[in-house]
Amino acid sequence: MLKNILYKLQSRYLNRKLVFVADFVLSVIASGLVLLAVNLLAESNIYAGRFFNTYMIISAVASLLLIYLSGCYKIIIRHLSAKDIVPFIFFALLKCVVLICTMPIFGQWVHILPAVVAIDFLLTFFLTLGIRLAMIVAYGIVLRHERYKGKQQRVLIFGITDKSVAAAIRLQNSPHFLPVGFIIRGDQGRGTRIERLPVYGADDAKDLARVLHNSGADTILFAKETDAQKEENGLIKYCNSHGIRPLIIPSVDEVQEGQSILRPRGIRVEDLLGRAEIKINMEAIRQNFAGKVVMVTGAAGSIGSELVRQLAGFGVKRLILYDNAETPMHNLRLELEDKFPDLNFVPLIGDVRQERRLDYAFRRFGPQVVFHAAAYKHVPLMEENPCEAVLVNVAGSRMVADKCIQYDVEKMVMISTDKAVNPTNIMGCTKRLAEIYTQSLGLAIEQGKHEGRTVFVTTRFGNVLGSNGSVIPRFRAQIAAGGPVTVTHPDINRFFMTIPEACRLVMEAATMATATQIFVFDMGEPVKIDTLARKMIYLAGYIPDKDIKIEYTGLRPGEKLYEEVLATEENTLPTVHERIRIAKVRQYDYAEACTAVDKLETLSREVEIPEMVKLMKRTVPEFKSAPNSRYAEYDKQI
Repeated sequence: MLKNILYKLQSRYLNRKLVFVADFVLSVIASGLVLLAVNLLAESNIYAGRFFNTYMIISAVASLLLIYLSGCYKIIIRHLSAKDIVPFIFFALLKCVVLICTMPIFGQWVHILPAVVAIDFLLTFFLTLGIRLAMIVAYGIVLRHERYKGKQQRVLIFGITDKSVAAAIRLQNSPHFLPVGFIIRGDQGRGTRIERLPVYGADDAKDLARVLHNSGADTILFAKETDAQKEENGLIKYCNSHGIRPLIIPSVDEVQEGQSILRPRGIRVEDLLGRAEIKINMEAIRQNFAGKVVMVTGAAGSIGSELVRQLAGFGVKRLILYDNAETPMHNLRLELEDKFPDLNFVPLIGDVRQERRLDYAFRRFGPQVVFHAAAYKHVPLMEENPCEAVLVNVAGSRMVADKCIQYDVEKMVMISTDKAVNPTNIMGCTKRLAEIYTQSLGLAIEQGKHEGRTVFVTTRFGNVLGSNGSVIPRFRAQIAAGGPVTVTHPDINRFFMTIPEACRLVMEAATMATATQIFVFDMGEPVKIDTLARKMIYLAGYIPDKDIKIEYTGLRPGEKLYEEVLATEENTLPTVHERIRIAKVRQYDYAEACTAVDKLETLSREVEIPEMVKLMKRTVPEFKSAPNSRYAEYDKQI
């Protein structure tokens, strides 16, 4: 029974009302025990009868009020620290002050009362604080008992930074992980103790083997992604080659409702691809969207759903979710209802190709800001289905932009891609065409050639880690199935960014934009896909080409070997944000853009593929199909 109560103390917070009542009862008991003890020791009834009753009533009323005012019942027992002693002193001391000041009013004063009240103070303080310390000690005993049963994983924590020490403190109460020490590089701090845990030093594989053996550790835990990245070819490589699975504490972006931010998990390849944390002006973003009706097309997709999650925390007046994918929309709805019960949101099943359904959404809900994330994005699939790519990515984007003008939307933010830069495939060209239409429309408004007030903003970025159908989930599934892992070409590389950081940059760009602009993001250094596959195999505990084979399947139709670098000084202009730049692109006349999009939509609906692709190449001269694409022959005819 006690064991279950103590585990409840660790896994869930005790009810505040229960703690409040316990403190009240202990405080009143302390007062009663003092009077009874004095009467017994003095062998008299000086503090009995009317005096006793008055004293106990005042003590009870004072305790009730002061426990509430001090807030000591709100302090989480398992996280009790030295600074938390102050509220208990405050409560017990003021209770005695009230007794001293109030007892004479009722004619109950005797010469030894101050001494009695002083003892009352000490007993109240030690009882209320002592019961908490006793619970912590008892829980520690239970934990140690469980540790001896071998149920906890023994971990060495890398580094002695504030985050590393904080992780050690929190994990001391974990039923799953037992910190046994810290491990560092170099000599500074080696041989010392922090939080009663030894600090070990390991500068090479021999040192690490010795430390793991002496400490009895099962694995190494990293408190920060940057530490893991630095040790990719050091501690992490050693662990992988010796069958040890290194752990990491998740980032804030991963924390789900009801989960602990400090529940370690295995290191994933995404952790090793990260960069320094992106600094954005969250307050400015919050002020920009607070109180507004915001619409997200493609809301159930990878980017759209993350935009929705972040917008949900910015105090928007209403969030309109527009997508044609029923099951993902249903799942997103359940998630929002669970995590954001006060959020006013409307899930709409609809297609950006359906003009009347789109009109209903704008007319019925009147969005003030629109994030347009709906798109077809898979390169090989769009090479095989070019007409659908044009209908969704070009005609659909046009419909959304036109509705923004018609219904007086303040700002439309279109999500584009690095594949729109010098496109070599149908998908990339359709996204560039969508950029051309929205940009020319925005410029026409600014120049007074078209009615409206909508500001059109485009954001370009590369691949996002873990998005639907992306390479990392596919590799992970292939590894789980025992291989082989398929890579198109040994030299192919891509730029990567996490979904949350991409969405934060999108909102930052949307906030800073005051005119029609195409923003591009600094994607960092490219990642070789072959290297990515090998890292994932190592992190899964296997050896590439031995346990898990890697097969090269050849570039797919329309696929580039190297992606374009988005942000350079030659093709962009700087902004106030170091990671966001403005693309310098050729501007199109709105009338010409309309004519081209009209014709492309007609050809796509009639499934006139050759003429449609040729028109795409004439409209976007930099569109040169990859050599392995069946549309490469049209480049010679343009």
